[in-house]
Amino acid sequence: MDNWTFGITMIVVGMGGTLLTLWILSLLMIVLRNTFPYRKEEEAKAE
Repeated sequence: MDNWTFGITMIVVGMGGTLLTLWILSLLMIVLRNTFPYRKEEEAKAE
């Protein structure tokens, strides 16, 4: 494998890993938002 092929492979793997990590974090944020919904302080005090 020459340097150019290795470089392109590392770019694809690196960007793919980064995008996959960001996608997993966004799914985690959606799950947490649905598990613990935001309530304003007035609503929280009323309950």
